[in-house]
Amino acid sequence: MFSESARCIVLVGAQWGDEGKGKITDVIAEQATIVARYQGGANAGHTVEVGEEQFILHLIPSGALYPSVRCLLGNGVVVDPWTLAEEVDMLEGRGIDISRRLGISWRAHLVLPYHKLLDGASETSGGVQIGTTRRGIGPAYRDKVARAGIRVCDLVDLSALRPMVVERCSWANSRLGAFGSDDRANATEIMDHLESVAPSLLTRAVDVGDEIRTALNARGRVLLEGAQGSLLDVDHGTYPFVTSSNTTAGGAAVGVGIGPTVIDEVLGVVKAYTTRVGNGPLPTELKGEEAENLRTLGGEYGATTGRPRRPGWFDGVVVRHAAAVNGLTALAVTKLDVLDSFDELKLGVAYEFDGADQGGFPARTTRLDRVVPVYETLPGWKRSTTDCRTMETLPEKARAYLRRVESVSGVPIRYVSVGSGRSQIITV
Repeated sequence: MFSESARCIVLVGAQWGDEGKGKITDVIAEQATIVARYQGGANAGHTVEVGEEQFILHLIPSGALYPSVRCLLGNGVVVDPWTLAEEVDMLEGRGIDISRRLGISWRAHLVLPYHKLLDGASETSGGVQIGTTRRGIGPAYRDKVARAGIRVCDLVDLSALRPMVVERCSWANSRLGAFGSDDRANATEIMDHLESVAPSLLTRAVDVGDEIRTALNARGRVLLEGAQGSLLDVDHGTYPFVTSSNTTAGGAAVGVGIGPTVIDEVLGVVKAYTTRVGNGPLPTELKGEEAENLRTLGGEYGATTGRPRRPGWFDGVVVRHAAAVNGLTALAVTKLDVLDSFDELKLGVAYEFDGADQGGFPARTTRLDRVVPVYETLPGWKRSTTDCRTMETLPEKARAYLRRVESVSGVPIRYVSVGSGRSQIITV
């Protein structure tokens, strides 16, 4: 939780995403003044359960479920205006008054229909298939870096925006043709759509960095929420099988417009095992019946796409790498209860390459594809943990497993989640 010495916390995934960040964000957000997303787009899915209700959020920060929390989308987020409107309507329809509490950076880039067309065409064009969600996220970030993106602030002058949209549609259509796609973007339709959403977006447009600094100067508490996971970071992940933004803690300062010295703590979220969605290496991946068993027990299907996740044993090399590139100060371990029925558990502690110690997490994906995990085998506890609320009430073998996760990762554990409900959390 927050303390006087830690009033600005970054929460990051320390594996390949889907670690349960939404649950941990929801627990910490109760004490927050502001929860701000700093990267990603509607390709992220955070699931939060409140009593018997389940909320799946794609763009809006998980703090939305607390009526006093201000929710911000930083300049590092690429915003799909129509998905955002649907999400606002969903929350309002379920009794969550978010409209007046939601702010969007003037500098945030927009995901437009031609980005989605390009995303789908790229994935089916015969090149390297990354396994994207086809939500247009990569092409939107590509436009941003190419200095050809359209931002929230551009909606202020629609007459000046029109030729920008015409030019980008022309460029996108030439690329779609090169990909062999019959789809084409229509500039007139896109402008009509933008004119319809511009009033609501501009009403919410703010300087996110200024809001955060003002809140902290007033002794407020700020939680910076990341999407995806550290191993999907465009610089530090399993390139090219990564997302298009910096998911790691360094991206938090850039993604909301504050200096890095403002950040007090970095909390990394990990599952008690490992999963990833999409293509790319996964050294501790399970196959066959073992994989299906863990997938079923953990409900491992993507919140955004419904795609089955690829499960594996906990990978200490991955989490040590995530700890190093994020500067993790603590871990939150989720889904410990999923392992309750196992007779024994394996825990990856190192990699070997061609029979020798790999010595860390390799940059080259082709090398990572060939490493062999070195496992330790620990006994299972064969007892339900879902009603445990303190470390002392956990089975001793579960505590031993967590101690080994902690020592292999090199980061102290602060939280342990033993179920999807808000109350199913242990603070260490």
